[in-house]
Amino acid sequence: MQHIQLFDTASSTYTYVLFDATSHEAVIIDPVDDQVERDLQVLREHGLKLVWALETHAHADHITSAGLLAELAGAKTTAPAGCGITTASTQLNDGDVLRFGGEQIRALHTPGHTAGSMCFVWRDHVFTGDTLLINGCGRTDFQSGSAAALYHSLTEVLFKLPDATTVWPGHDYLGKTQSSIGQEKATNARVAGKTLAEFVAIMDALSLPPPKRILEAVPANLHSGLRHDAPVAHELVQRHADGYAGDVSVTLAHQWVESGEAVLVDVRTDAERAWVGFVPGAVPVAWKQWPGMDMNPDFDAQLQAAVPEGKKVLLLCRSGVRSVAAATRATEMGLQAYNILEGFEGDPDENAQRNRRGGWRFNGLPWRQG
Repeated sequence: MQHIQLFDTASSTYTYVLFDATSHEAVIIDPVDDQVERDLQVLREHGLKLVWALETHAHADHITSAGLLAELAGAKTTAPAGCGITTASTQLNDGDVLRFGGEQIRALHTPGHTAGSMCFVWRDHVFTGDTLLINGCGRTDFQSGSAAALYHSLTEVLFKLPDATTVWPGHDYLGKTQSSIGQEKATNARVAGKTLAEFVAIMDALSLPPPKRILEAVPANLHSGLRHDAPVAHELVQRHADGYAGDVSVTLAHQWVESGEAVLVDVRTDAERAWVGFVPGAVPVAWKQWPGMDMNPDFDAQLQAAVPEGKKVLLLCRSGVRSVAAATRATEMGLQAYNILEGFEGDPDENAQRNRRGGWRFNGLPWRQG
């Protein structure tokens, strides 16, 4: 069992990377957008393949990088079903299990800080988010919080775990890194030895100021941290019939490229291509670029140069969000543009072999070049 604890000073947030030492498949819990480069570097240094990006809840004090990690590292976004994070590819319910390599992590629904809050159990460890902190707990005065629900989650869910279970909190403001279920049951100032009524009275009397970034963070986190892509994608998909030529399957796209009818253009970021892999035969023209996923100011000129007169252009990205936007822009430029349905899924562990074979895959479908 291997795990890494990381810390964001601005929000006092702990991020955790858990991985299977044999397969090197990894999970990240509660990543922070300002720390995405740090987290990608950790993955590179340890040779890890990120398969899951987990949220314990929709955070109010920082913006998650889950959506960015899906684009840059190939992770699948995962969130508690009760949090309303509709962009997450997997919605977790109580007792659900996620597997990575030979390891697995189990979800515990622990409402109170928010209605959908979850903790994650891995072997004899529990990652408690804002539900249980060291000598404290998450606040309950906003985001569907409930002191009564939190009391139940603490005393009837988390405190039912073995006393030796190591507690890894989502935050700490005093430099502490870990605790245990036994220690928190015995000494936690807010809940240890308290009745429900006493606990509710303590929580009601806290009178804490709102998190500084709540108005920015919560809406962003309901879209996996992709503040710009999610609403734009919805708008463009709704008007794509008159916004670009159409959506095409992988099979048809392959036929057009092979026959010389179309040019294949990869609109993923340079960093993403370097991390996940290059698509043979595709012209790289990033729609957005890291850092900050800023719009590529040279997109129009680069795309125009990539597409000979009279040829169609096929746009691809990982999820289909950026390729839809790029196809619409290409149409505005006068090109006959198509979005490849479903996006590209690359596997870093297989890229070298597929390049040698001259093959690639879009969401499991073969793409052969030459």
